[in-house]
Amino acid sequence: MTEPKKLFIKTYGCQMNVYDSERMAEALAGSGGQGYVTTDRADDADMILLNTCHIREKAAEKVYSELGRFKGLKAEKPDLKIGVAGCVAQAEGEEIMRRQPLVDLVVGPQSYHRLPELEAKARSGEKALDTDFPEEDKFEKLKRRPKSARGPTAFLTVQEGCDKFCAFCVVPYTRGAEVSRPADRILTEARDLVERGVREITLLGQNVNAYHGAGPDGDMTLAQLIWALDKIDGLERIRFTTSHPNDMTDDLIAAHGECDKLMPYLHLPVQAGSDRILKRMNRSHTAESYLRLIERIRAARPDILMSGDFIVGFPEETEEDFQATLDLVEEVRYGYAYSFKYSPRPGTPAAERAHVDPAEADDRLQRLQALITRDQRAIQNEMVGREVSVLFEKPGRLDGQMVGKSEYLHAVHVQDAQARIGEIAKVRIVDSGPNSLAGERV
Repeated sequence: MTEPKKLFIKTYGCQMNVYDSERMAEALAGSGGQGYVTTDRADDADMILLNTCHIREKAAEKVYSELGRFKGLKAEKPDLKIGVAGCVAQAEGEEIMRRQPLVDLVVGPQSYHRLPELEAKARSGEKALDTDFPEEDKFEKLKRRPKSARGPTAFLTVQEGCDKFCAFCVVPYTRGAEVSRPADRILTEARDLVERGVREITLLGQNVNAYHGAGPDGDMTLAQLIWALDKIDGLERIRFTTSHPNDMTDDLIAAHGECDKLMPYLHLPVQAGSDRILKRMNRSHTAESYLRLIERIRAARPDILMSGDFIVGFPEETEEDFQATLDLVEEVRYGYAYSFKYSPRPGTPAAERAHVDPAEADDRLQRLQALITRDQRAIQNEMVGREVSVLFEKPGRLDGQMVGKSEYLHAVHVQDAQARIGEIAKVRIVDSGPNSLAGERV
């Protein structure tokens, strides 16, 4: 019997790339693909696949640096195939092939359903490049997900691409226009995941709350999709990310207060607190409209934990603009927030504008992160003494310890030798650390 080939995938960036990596591994597995099984060691692999992200600073250079590390391995194993997937592949496919001859295969995020054919082409000695935006639905072309057991949480992409064209963002150019998957296909995939042991699903999209997939009676909103998922027996928790403030519809806000399976955690990026900068970012909302939206969400679900994204040092940002961001953070009080110093992306409008002095941008980032950390730790400390529900996901570092997530997405570790992966237990929080909570079973 022929030994299966081994596939090593390194995933960069967002949860959507985590989902994509799973589907790429499935596309290359079994009789429908080339019989690959995954490995966690690059030096053990017959194919190495880098699933890249173009959002963070110097993303492409990090990919080239990683590829450079494989030169020696490629020399030792001439039959080793190396591929680059994801958003950097979409943006710079031909340049990757030219600059790194050791790369055999390049595939964009909308074409990875074609991986078996591309792998076969690469295996025959040809260079394989596919960065199209194909008309066919890649999800429809992918194999049905296997029935093998898996962990209790899963990502599920329901929407891709974005039509917002924020001035700093490459997503419309690398992922394309907004496309929503039909509801019946999402529900089928969700049921398959639940049959395999999944108890919590996070719905994914570049602009997930703009979801408008075909349903039995016309297009469905994200809220309607959530209510359809709510009916699946065995699915206990629903989350979604990432959202745009302009697409927080009335029915979605209501769902946060009415749907027990929808967790009280919402990632709602604002990016800046200055209206002038928001306009330059092409965000199409103001700080005031965002704050009033937060009020409405908290009125529907008072205990909801808010999360956000911020860019500091955006072109032309002044100290006054930055102070407006600090003021907004003070008012919202985020349980989590992700903050980054602006870095230009080729081809985006903001890349051509006057940049803020790097030292000043660094200083602003440190000041913002100090404020975010203060609020995050204070909110975690306030959890001590409260009872939460924890979905156990994996063993902890200590004997008899289990680690999971609360409904508020806090990591919680519990000393309980009887706890089982996939179990949801009521836990009383007894201590708060820098990045996690300690609890005891009630």
